[in-house]
Amino acid sequence: MLVAWTANVRMPGGLPGGLMAVIVGTILGWGASLLGWSDYVQAGALAKSLDQFGLRLPVFSTDVWKGLTQIAPLLVTAIPLGIYNFTEGMNNVESASAAGDNYNLRKILLADGLGAIVGSMLGSPFPPAVYIGHPGWKAVGGRIGYSLATGAAIAIVCFLGLTAMLLALIPLVAILPILLYIGLVIGAQAFQASPAKHAPAIVLALIPNIAEWAKTQIDGALGAAGTNAAQVGLDKLAGNGVLYKGLETVGGGSVLAGMVLGAMAVFIIDNRLKTAAAWAFVGAILSYIGLIHGAQLGWAVSPMVAVGYLMFGVTCVFLSRGKLQASN
Repeated sequence: MLVAWTANVRMPGGLPGGLMAVIVGTILGWGASLLGWSDYVQAGALAKSLDQFGLRLPVFSTDVWKGLTQIAPLLVTAIPLGIYNFTEGMNNVESASAAGDNYNLRKILLADGLGAIVGSMLGSPFPPAVYIGHPGWKAVGGRIGYSLATGAAIAIVCFLGLTAMLLALIPLVAILPILLYIGLVIGAQAFQASPAKHAPAIVLALIPNIAEWAKTQIDGALGAAGTNAAQVGLDKLAGNGVLYKGLETVGGGSVLAGMVLGAMAVFIIDNRLKTAAAWAFVGAILSYIGLIHGAQLGWAVSPMVAVGYLMFGVTCVFLSRGKLQASN
């Protein structure tokens, strides 16, 4: 994939690099499994997956509206998730714009939201999303036809019950490098499409996301061992170099937290201290109610973090006044 997509080297027979990588990876995966070297794929799982094959068209239902009467306990999760989806869609549209393609953000977000509502009434628990990686797909030749073909292919796979078969047939390790390539492209774009002087802000904006990822890894490992951070003890984890509480605080609401920290840093670098202060005050409010740097919504979820943002904002206001007096 690196050779085909980053160096634009043509594959034998003109095959797309991604398709060829999946084909070769699938052949290697099955070969290794048949020789007993790995269990990436299993013939039994493939045979069992065929049981789900058949025409499975969506059925319209209004049952979702009945479920809304019991939604109150879920709002703690639903509201941050909705904000996350909104910011993710906005970021991906901006990413496409930086790659030279401008789209109407309002129309895209409306289609995204309406798609989720219609899908829920057709039995889908999964909302649509403005998918990440536009520059990467564009770089390897993807155009509007690619998006249409992707939607059609996914519809066919779902309507015919082929999802289980494809997951059993193609080793996951043969597909994941595609996501790695997209990660490389959008990570590089963050630095290439932004002014060079804003590079520290990009790094700062990434920190909450890295913290959230690290916490997820720790939770997964502890869960596999049949325990969790509370049972092990935060002090014991800290004594072994695992700063779980810090990761939880920094990574809470990572997407929004990264936007706030990144914006603060950008305006500091641009010497726009009052605007940086405004973002700091926004950070104080969001962290106080748990939308960032917190594990749940509520009041005084992360009060000390909120105080930190508040102090930083006040400092910026104070320094901006001194700067103004000096310029006069």
